Amino acid sequence: MYNAYFNLKRNPFDLTPDPSCFVPTPQHNEALAALYYGVRRHKGFVVVTGEVGTGKTLLLRCLLRLLENSKDIAYAYLFNSILTPSEFLQYVVSDFGIPVSGKNKCDLLLDLSKFLTTRGSKRLTTVLIVDEAHDLPVDTLEELRLLSNLETTDDKLIQIILMGQPELDKKLDSVELRQLKQRIPLRTQLGALTGKQTQEYIEQRLRIAGADLVSRPLFSPQAIAAVHSYSRGLPRLINVICENALISAYARQLPTVNEQVIEDLATELRLDSLRLLQQSVQVE
Repeated sequence: MYNAYFNLKRNPFDLTPDPSCFVPTPQHNEALAALYYGVRRHKGFVVVTGEVGTGKTLLLRCLLRLLENSKDIAYAYLFNSILTPSEFLQYVVSDFGIPVSGKNKCDLLLDLSKFLTTRGSKRLTTVLIVDEAHDLPVDTLEELRLLSNLETTDDKLIQIILMGQPELDKKLDSVELRQLKQRIPLRTQLGALTGKQTQEYIEQRLRIAGADLVSRPLFSPQAIAAVHSYSRGLPRLINVICENALISAYARQLPTVNEQVIEDLATELRLDSLRLLQQSVQVE
């Protein structure tokens, strides 16, 4: 709708996790490097946590794009983690392409063990990716630990990636999961963007969409500062605000998104209450 008006080739702030729109901030680069290193070096477990909207799912999509270009890697991707241990095992085995119909847990574990052992003997890499891992019940996390026991004397046969909100860290730090925690060699966190990173993020997303920011800046510096303030540096909220800001500026026939546009949107989207809540928490 507004693309022609702003000379854009695509929507720059879509919420869908498209790897082609990935903006490599230092912390996202670090997390992606940890994920890829953990998989390639067969470290067993890699855990990445971050608040809602920090870009965890997009990071996974970027990793999957890297893995899909590697012929020696097979992966199972679990995106619904609210499963019982038996449902979890069935899903994982099925996603690896192993038939599960009519099989009990013992059969499934034997088939999975054979699958991993065969791939391991050929020096192939097998990965299990769990998104929204903070929702995994404790007994299912324990099932994951037991799966990690499938190993040779010198190699891990399955690489397990856990991606989730900070609640996952709390679960892993609990006494009942201390054995699992000791098996995790790589853990990293995603946080909010700084003001400067927010500016770079917005400008890079606009460039990816085809904007010529030298001849026509689409957001004033004051508008970008307001976006950072109301979004609290969370990429998902930055996208929401900027998408609506471009629509609003187009409707008003403005050449540039100014601070007033952001202020008006913050009220409409009730983001002003979020900022006030954050400030009160910091004061306390």
